Amino acid sequence: MKKLLFFLCTGMFILGATAQIQAPQPSPFSKVEQKVGLTDVTIEYSRPGMRDRVVFGNLVPFGEVWRTGANENTKITFSDDVEIGGKALKKGTYALFTKPGKDSWEVMFYSDATNWGIPQKWEESKVALTASAEVSEIPFAMETFTILLNDLKNDSAVLSIVWENTAASLPIKFPTDAKTLASIEKVMNGPSANDYFAAGSYYHDSKIDTKKALEWVTKAIEMQDGEPFWMLRRKSLIEADLGMKKEAIATAKLSLAAAEKAGNADYVKMNKDSLKEWGVK
Repeated sequence: MKKLLFFLCTGMFILGATAQIQAPQPSPFSKVEQKVGLTDVTIEYSRPGMRDRVVFGNLVPFGEVWRTGANENTKITFSDDVEIGGKALKKGTYALFTKPGKDSWEVMFYSDATNWGIPQKWEESKVALTASAEVSEIPFAMETFTILLNDLKNDSAVLSIVWENTAASLPIKFPTDAKTLASIEKVMNGPSANDYFAAGSYYHDSKIDTKKALEWVTKAIEMQDGEPFWMLRRKSLIEADLGMKKEAIATAKLSLAAAEKAGNADYVKMNKDSLKEWGVK
């Protein structure tokens, strides 16, 4: 009985030690996902409330670096390079820090987004870009700290940071025109060599249309500079499957020579194995 009581008490202690109380956070997490033109933007941040406090100039002092939110770093991610304040910002994820002022805010995109709040050791080399945000007064009190992208256009948006009766606005330009024109040019110029090769390889592997596969892979090879041994290898296999043994051997020899020149041992071996299988000593 004593042993039973001991194990029961031990079990209750372990359960008590590992149990976790679930309660709402005072600054709940928020995630904003917005596509601007052809670029994906994600903002992850926590949202503190005013709770009858004076925020700017008091809770958040003017002229000092602010974590711009609460809890973990406020993070912003761009899927493409963007332009802010006439300066380029590479695609990627950044911690968003600000230095609020009465008339304007300094906004800093920090390349290390893994800190908890402001880094203990601030490194200027990690500040990828600094820009100035315009400040305006809003005619109502925003109780909960809010970050959003508004004034959406095909190639631009405004990053808005809103709390209390203050809105800081930072325009951002996106590479929509460049991406769209590149897409149009690619389509209008027709498929690339890689497109033809991928289509031909799929048709060959799936046994959909081996003759069409040969046509497309041959087209891909013709569009390439030099002798792409991996494409020639595929062409030789297609020719062999079509019963074109003489052509398959000739193509495999070309692939072998190109693979040897490139120092690709895998393709050298595969071509030698196929030539041996096709009766070439």
